[in-house]
Parts: sequence; structure tokens; C-alpha cells
Amino acid sequence: MNILVTGAKGFLGKNLVAELRNRGYNNIFEFTKESDPTLLDKYTKECDFVFHLAGVNRPKDEKEFMEGNVGFTSQLLALLKKHDNKAPVLITSSIQAEKDNPYGRSKKEGEELLFNYYKETDVKVYVYRLSNLFGKWSKPNYNTVVATFCHNIARGLDIQINNPDAELNLCYIDDVLEEFLRALEHKPTMQDDYCVVPVTHTIKLGELANLIKSFKESRANLSIPNMENALTKKLYSTYLSFLPEDQFSYDLKMNSDHRGAFTEFIRTSERGQVSINVSKPGITKGNHWHHTKNEKFLVVSGEGLIRFRKIDSDDIIEYRVSGEKLQVVDIPTGYTHSIVNIGENDLVTVMWANECFDPEKPDTYFLEV
Repeated sequence: MNILVTGAKGFLGKNLVAELRNRGYNNIFEFTKESDPTLLDKYTKECDFVFHLAGVNRPKDEKEFMEGNVGFTSQLLALLKKHDNKAPVLITSSIQAEKDNPYGRSKKEGEELLFNYYKETDVKVYVYRLSNLFGKWSKPNYNTVVATFCHNIARGLDIQINNPDAELNLCYIDDVLEEFLRALEHKPTMQDDYCVVPVTHTIKLGELANLIKSFKESRANLSIPNMENALTKKLYSTYLSFLPEDQFSYDLKMNSDHRGAFTEFIRTSERGQVSINVSKPGITKGNHWHHTKNEKFLVVSGEGLIRFRKIDSDDIIEYRVSGEKLQVVDIPTGYTHSIVNIGENDLVTVMWANECFDPEKPDTYFLEV
């Protein structure tokens, strides 16, 4: 199958081409404003489906709206007619097509070209009025406010919010791709004469800014955004794509002494805390018990012995653990417990606790195993 993608190097086109290749579509004609114009004649002759994503949304001169959004669309359809090519055509319009401004009018005229093309040729056309798209590879100060906020906040730059209560209707790039692939299989989601992306999200501008700021702060407070919320999950993935390339990593506070080190990695109010414990050879840590706090220990390097004793019993239970065989050991409440490094190298243990450590309520009672 030969697939023509106009605007192939733009935000939407770049993502679409990548996903088409992921799905096994290898004959992709990528047409951009840098392409040799004569290639369009060849591509429109040989293509089996057209994703017409090229357009103009931030020109230096308003007349470019008509040239890019209407003129080029007209040229594309004329070439398909010339070759009597019945390939379906998908075009990306905008919710701005409902508004009386230069951009909106140009998008509206582009839509009409497609609908008239269908009436003349009976070729399938899919017209999508997209809302505010966001996702990886978008451009700050160009594609979307989400891109601008992510770019600036990641770099400590100011953002501008004129009306924090203004509502945004957002559409995530992956949801758009899923819908476009349905259209490629002639199964688009229809709403009257238009095709729609069925998954969208609404958020106020001020809430959006605060949420993205919380992503930056999460490195310091070790929190993890609520991934059960679909919009938060998508925004966090987008934010990470805007990190400066020299700032992918960040330091953690290591609490070190002669026994080894203890470092908090992740803290969440809903799912507890993850820490990394390093013990030197021969060192024993723990010798305490909890009323409610419970933990999971996973030794990832070295050799250790985890010992338990119910606080009202003399019986000792032992578990040998090693990085050679990954095993999770639950630490039940009411048992005093310890972990000793019985190897010759550092013992590294990933520790999960069901609650974040609270110095006011540590729920930790020292008692030798």
C-alpha cells in the first residue's frame, strides 16, 4: 500500500509516519515544503491513500493562509483527478473553521474543497476538525500552549496566563493516530459530515499550568503524577519530551555512613515509598517492627539474610536472598526484622513501604531479632 503524507515533517506528520512504520507500512511518500514539487505528480499517481496534513497556521502574511490551506489542497486534488486516482483523502482541519478569522476561513474553504471533490468523484474523504493537539515533537510558541508551557517550565522560563479559568479542549497525539489508522481501514469515527477523534480532554488553563509545574517539582519532592488520570499521564509523557538534553538525570539525597547508604527514590501518597538501601559487608540493618507499616524487600545485588521474629515469640525465621535470584520478601506487621550482609560485596536492596516516612509518626519500634 502506497501512502502519501503531506506535511510529513510537521508535528502531526512526523508522529504519523513513525507510527505507520511501526505498523508495517513501509511505502510512505513523505511530501514537505522542502520536497521537489515535481514529486507530488508522481505521488498522486501512485498513492492508495492520502493523509493531507500540510497547512499553514502561523504565517508572516495572512495571505499565506489561503495559499497553504486552500491553494495547495486544490493543487493536490487536481493532480489526483488528473491521474483518475480514487485513493481516499483524509484532511486535517481545525475547530477554528467555525470562526470568522483568516485562519478559520481558510480551513473552512479547504473543507469545502474536499466535500465538493467527493460530490464530483465519489471518492471517500475524511475531514477532521482537530482541537488543540499536544504530544512529543510539538513546537513551543507554535503548535500548542501545552508545548509552550512544557518547554518553558522545564527550563525555568516564565509562562503567560491571561485567563486561568479559560477552558481548553485538548487532544493527544496518540489518540489522533489511533483514529487515523481506523480511517486508513475505512472505519473512521463519524459525527454528521465530519470525522472526529473520540478521545478529548478538558482542562482550565490555570490548572494546566499548575499540573505541568508539579511535574518539574516532582524531581525534588520525589512524587509521581497520578497515572490513573488519563490526561495527567499524557501530559507527563509530553513534558518529559521537552526536557533539555543535558537535564535528563537528577540527583537524589544519599544518607551515607560507615554502614552504607539509604536513599529515597519515589514518594507517593497513594502507593507508598520506594527506597534503595546499601549495606556494607557484615552490616546488619533493621531490628525493628511496625504496627501498620509494611514493606517489601528486593535484593538486587549481593548476598543477604533477612531474619524475622514475632515480638511475642522466641522462634526466628530466616530467608537467604541474593541478587543472583530475584525474590521479593514481604515484611509483615508485628514481626521484628533485620537484614544482614553476609557476602563480600555491598548488599543492594530495593525497599518499598506502604506509606511515606513521617518523622511525627514513624511507626517503628526497635527490638533485636
